[in-house]
Amino acid sequence: MICSLPRTLKLIPNHIAASMSDLDLQVARSVPCGGNWKNIPDTVASQRIKQIKSSYARGEGSRSTYYGRLKPDFPSYTVSTYFTRPGNGCHLHYDQNQNRTLSYREAARLQSFPDHFKFCGPNTSVAKQIGNAVPPLLAFALAKGFGSRTGLTVDLFAGAGGLALGFMWAGWRSAIVNDIDDYALQTFNSNLHSRIVSGDIRIPAVKRRLVELATNAREPGTPFVVLGGPPCQGFSTAGNKRSREDDRNSLFRDYCEIVDALQPSAFLFENVTGLTNMEGGAIYKELSEALGRRCDRLLAFQVAAECYGVPQRRRRVILVGLRFPASFSVPLGPLQGGLLGNSPVTVEQALDDLPALKAGQDGSHLDYRFRASSMYQRFMRGELTAAEFYDHLGGAVQSSTSSELAISART
Repeated sequence: MICSLPRTLKLIPNHIAASMSDLDLQVARSVPCGGNWKNIPDTVASQRIKQIKSSYARGEGSRSTYYGRLKPDFPSYTVSTYFTRPGNGCHLHYDQNQNRTLSYREAARLQSFPDHFKFCGPNTSVAKQIGNAVPPLLAFALAKGFGSRTGLTVDLFAGAGGLALGFMWAGWRSAIVNDIDDYALQTFNSNLHSRIVSGDIRIPAVKRRLVELATNAREPGTPFVVLGGPPCQGFSTAGNKRSREDDRNSLFRDYCEIVDALQPSAFLFENVTGLTNMEGGAIYKELSEALGRRCDRLLAFQVAAECYGVPQRRRRVILVGLRFPASFSVPLGPLQGGLLGNSPVTVEQALDDLPALKAGQDGSHLDYRFRASSMYQRFMRGELTAAEFYDHLGGAVQSSTSSELAISART
């Protein structure tokens, strides 16, 4: 297990580059900075690339990120669970001297997980944990939307802990968490806390145990918020099956049952933006109406992670349910709404202090190349808190009720 090794031997945990085939290495060497499959010559004998080119010629989409190499002076594309596969997105390192996909640590940095946060389990699981996570910096901004008064959270579908970590940065305390993925929960336990209920919340005994522990953790007069969104693959446009028939989508009902049982001060539901247009918007309408019946006020809005200091273009839909007297202000990120002339954090600003690697190399025992060259790198190394990093970006997270941010709201 990656996180079982002593810290003294793991200077930068998870800084490991996945192995690549000879064909993928040949492909990578032909893609320039900011390029993609269109730059790969026909002499490269890849049947998949031939299929992509044929599909493009038929007008079936640009596939613009396939076999893409990142640009150093822009945020990355969305970090998915497939970032170790060069043909499944724009995952090649921006440095053309490093012909490889992102290391696990580099992907974690693009998600805003600090370097001391060690991911546990086999690398296939680590990639899944990183790609599925809510960026902690985004979670920090969302937590600030509840104001200065903090309290306790219950985290459903917690994964490695992106939402919980961001809320903890903002002063909230994580009371209890649940997930079905044992490797993700091992990561959570190693980095955050051990108050964990492992198992599928569709199983009555698991649900009862979670509700019992969460209820016992409550403190009179203290804000109590349920966090989390069901696994998003059934809702995502990247998935092959986007309908109510996907079993993963039924987990929403279990989320609602736990909200009913706990009667929290508020709940926060996070998911992919593809949720809003499934079946012509019918799924989103059904979901938002169900959530709206469980609160006095429901707010819904979209967020762009790069506006909150995350070096990644990642869009998510957020629904916040409030019970009187709880309140929430939609957070306007430091890089949003023309507040600053600052630009989003770039890939190079996020990654260039990390040791150079070759495909298949484990560089987690190597030291940093040089002192932190950006404020983001200082944040990743633990030299700045999340709040201090936001101060650098332009002050505390501001709030907005701008209609341009809202998908829908009901009172």
